[in-house]
Amino acid sequence: MQFGIIGSGSWATALAKILTDGKHCIAWWVRNADTVQHIRQRHHNPHYLSSAYFDNTLLNMYNDVKQVVAESDVIVIAVPSAYVHDALQALPADAFAGKKVVSAVKGILPGSNQLLHEYLAEKFQLDIHHYFTVLGPCHAEEVAAEKLSYLTFSGLDENAAAEIAAYFHTDYINTVVNHDVVGAQYAAVLKNIYALGAGIAHGLEYGDNFLSVYIANAANEMNRFLQRSIEHYPVGVEREAINYTASVYLGDLLVTCYSLYSRNRMFGNMIGKGYSVKAATLELNMVAEGYNASKCVFHTNQQFAVAMPVAATIYEILWEHLPAAEGFAKIEAALV
Repeated sequence: MQFGIIGSGSWATALAKILTDGKHCIAWWVRNADTVQHIRQRHHNPHYLSSAYFDNTLLNMYNDVKQVVAESDVIVIAVPSAYVHDALQALPADAFAGKKVVSAVKGILPGSNQLLHEYLAEKFQLDIHHYFTVLGPCHAEEVAAEKLSYLTFSGLDENAAAEIAAYFHTDYINTVVNHDVVGAQYAAVLKNIYALGAGIAHGLEYGDNFLSVYIANAANEMNRFLQRSIEHYPVGVEREAINYTASVYLGDLLVTCYSLYSRNRMFGNMIGKGYSVKAATLELNMVAEGYNASKCVFHTNQQFAVAMPVAATIYEILWEHLPAAEGFAKIEAALV
C-alpha cells in the first residue's frame, strides 16, 4: 500500500515521521521547493518539528500535488482546513478514483461549512466508503519526541480502516479503530473551539476549579451536538450507538484544553489577555483552527438546533467583538 501525504506543516510532518519510522516509503507533497531541498540535504523539515529526522531513502518529495496523488493508493490530506481548496485546486475531478483518502484535517472548510468528505464528494465524487480519518488525542510535538500516543482511525469500512491503521503502528504509536467518520470529525472541530475558550479563561485568570467545570460542560455540549450529527450520515448508512467518552472524543477535548502544546489554547490565552484576533495571529504566526471553526459551527448549528451556550459565546467573542470578560460572565451563568 503506497501512501501519499499532502501538506508539510507540523501534523503532516508528524505523520510522515510515523510512516517512515515504520519503514514505509511515502510520496510527500511539500509546496515550497526550498523546503524540499532542505529536507533532502539536512533530513529534517526546517519550519516544523525540526527535531524529527527522516531516512531520505523512504521519501519521494514533490511540489506538484498531482504527482503525489498519482503515485499513491492512500492519500493523507494534512493541511489546515482554510487551505484545503488551494492545496487541491490543481487536481482533476477524477483524481481520487480507485483511491482511499485519509483526512488529518481538524476543521470545517470556511465559506462552505463542509467537512472534508462533503467537499471531496462534491468536487471529486469521492464515495464516503473510501474516506477515513486519523485523529488524536495526539500532539505533533510529542510524536517528534516519540512519546507514547494514540491515533484513532475512523471509517464506515472498519476492516479497511484497520488495514490503514496498521501502517501507523510503531513503538510510540498505538492505533484505535471506529466507524464514526462523521462524528469524529465534528469532535475534532469542537474540541478546538472549547480549547480556545479554555485559553481565554486562562488569560482572564480563571483557575483550575472553574476550568474543570467549563470542560465538563463543554463535553456535555459536544455530546449533544454529536448525537445530532448521527442524523446527517448518508442515507443507507447504519447508525450505531457511539461511546463519546472514548479517546477521540473526550480524550482529545481534554488534552487540547489543558496542554501547553495546544495552539488553540495559546491563541485563546492571548484573546483573554486583551489581544485582538489579528494581533494574536501575528504574534503566533498562525490562525488557530478553533477561530474559523467557531463561525462554521455557529452556522451549522442553525440547522442542528442544539443548545450550545459555550460554543455560541466563544463565537460572539471572536466574531462579534463581545468583550472576553463579558462573554465569560455569560458562560459562568450557563454552567452546571
